[in-house]
Order: sequence, then structure tokens, then C-alpha cells
Amino acid sequence: MKSFNIANLRLHSQRLTTTIFKNPSDVVGWLGAVQSQDYAGAKWALGQRIKNATDEAIEEAFNAGAILRTHVMRPTWHFVKPEDIRWMLALTAPRVHALSATYYRKLELDNATFRRSNTVLIKALQGGIQLTRAELTSALKQNGIISDDLLRFTYLIIHAELDGVICSGARRGKQFTYALLDERAPHTLTLEQDAALAELAKRYFVSHGPATLNDFVWWSGLTVADARKGLDSIRSEFISEVEDRQTYWFTDFALPKVSTPMVLLLPNYDEYTVGYTDRSAIYDTQHNQKLDSRGNFLFNNVVVVNGQVVGTWKRTLKKSEVFIEFVLFRKLTKVENHAIADAAERYGKFLGLSVSLA
Repeated sequence: MKSFNIANLRLHSQRLTTTIFKNPSDVVGWLGAVQSQDYAGAKWALGQRIKNATDEAIEEAFNAGAILRTHVMRPTWHFVKPEDIRWMLALTAPRVHALSATYYRKLELDNATFRRSNTVLIKALQGGIQLTRAELTSALKQNGIISDDLLRFTYLIIHAELDGVICSGARRGKQFTYALLDERAPHTLTLEQDAALAELAKRYFVSHGPATLNDFVWWSGLTVADARKGLDSIRSEFISEVEDRQTYWFTDFALPKVSTPMVLLLPNYDEYTVGYTDRSAIYDTQHNQKLDSRGNFLFNNVVVVNGQVVGTWKRTLKKSEVFIEFVLFRKLTKVENHAIADAAERYGKFLGLSVSLA
């Protein structure tokens, strides 16, 4: 299996070539979880996998609680389905706690402090109340749990999310709020650990394949032993191919016919780029010198042509239009330039804005 085939198969399994999804919840469930610390980018990541998607519709789904945003797996925000949030937290929270342990010690956060903090949060939010970070900061200050240490507040909130106490509420204007998980997603599914490992592995390899065990370890944040256990329990449902001494797992499907060139304007942290530890099938590191000062293409919105990252893009929002600028790694053909313009128009339609290209 050649590298370009890995890219093509991933485009299909991630539902970037064709999709049947009509709402954000279905996309998040298919992918397992969607990294979402860049909220606007994450909405566009969902939008590209939904028929006739709009930013407004995804915002409405988020506000209604059809998708939730919390810290799960790697210590960053992800969109998850309410139906999945409890078993996923139970499976991955111990690993996130382990990764955060150094900060817990530095910030003098022990189990007694976490219990006190959770009690204050529950009291402040119960009854369907949804509060902003500033409002929760005030509640914790009034109870002597924090002073002006923003980092201490952040880790108290993350810990409460991992404990299954709080999750995202509806946005209030442009501000995020928090709500009680018991009120936002009551009576949701729990799984025994072996069943949870199998379910997470199945979600990942169905939606991200071809992928390796190491890719799954990175994406899930699990130990190698647990990740292998999950894969071993479901490997009979998949096929495998070996390329450069790496075993790739994926479902057996026929690739759909798509028009070429196929151009995508993907946001930063899209699952197509961030969902793997080995990204050599889609990106050549010789282009690092053309990135911004951070030097990591994951932090950038990327231009993808036929599965390959060929540049970056950034947007500037104005009242009635979105202005898009490109930094390309190679000269594009006339047909590819037309396809990029079409992709930009799709993004503008998603936002409900006209498009101006640099």
C-alpha cells in the first residue's frame, strides 16, 4: 500500500470525500471525539463532513447540548456526544490526571481541594444554571478556594470536567459557559473498561483508518498496553496492510469516484491532520520553513489537494465578508487554483459571508 493510497483512504474514512451526515452529533459520534480548543475551527471541521452545513446550525446544536465540549483523552478540549461522554471520561480521565499531576502538585491542588471545589461548582450550577468562567471564578474566590491564580482555576475546572461534574453549557454571546453534566446529559451510557477500550478502538480505526497502533495511542492518550488490548479485541473486524514495517488497520471499502483535483481548506487541529502521530503520508516536513513562527503545521489552517498538505491559509472576518490569504508550498495549476476558489466559496457559504481572496 503506497502512501498516496493511505491519504485517499483516510479522506474517505474521515468522510471528507463523501458524507451522509446531516447533523454535528452524527459526525462527532463517527469520529469518536473531535479536538476543539479552537472552537471556530472545530465547527468548520464538523461542517465539512455535514451536507449543507452552516456555522449557525452547528452553533445551535452546541447550545442545545446535542454535542458537548469537555476535556477528555489528551488534555485538551474535544467535542463528544452526550451519549458517549461518561464512558469516555471513565476510560481516559486517569491518563489525563497522570499527565496533569505535576501541575496539581505545583498549584497545591490535592483531593480535599478538588472535593471542595466540586461542591462549590455543583451548588453554583444546580437547577439548570449555566455560568461563565468569570462567574465561576467569583464563586470559587468567595469560598476561599482560589485567589487571583488563573492557572489554579483552570486546573480545578479541568479536574471537575474529568470527574464528570461539569461540561459545556450554551454560549452566552461569545462567552462559553459551564453546566452540570448530570443536567446536561442525564442517564447516559457507562461501559466496563474492556468494552470501553473496544468501543474507542473501533470508533477510531473505522473513522481514521488506515492507522497504526501508535496512531491510536497518540489520539486516545491511552497506554500502549490498553490501546493494544482495545485493538486486539476488534481486529477481526478490520483488514491490515504493512507499509515501511508499519501495520495499518482499516475497514474494507471501495473508494468513491471524486472529481480531481479535490481541494479542502481544513482548520487547525482537524482530525485529518491531528488524528495521527505519523503524518508523513499527507505532509512533507521540508515545508516547515514556510510555516509561521510556531513551526508546526497542526497549528495552521491547511490547504489539502488530493490528500496532500500543499499550503496554509488564514481568515480575517469582516462585517459582510471573509478575507482569505494563502501561503502555498508549490505552484498550483490553473485547475487547482479554480478548485481552491471553489473551496473558499464553500467556506464563505458555511459562514454566510461573501469571500475575498488574497
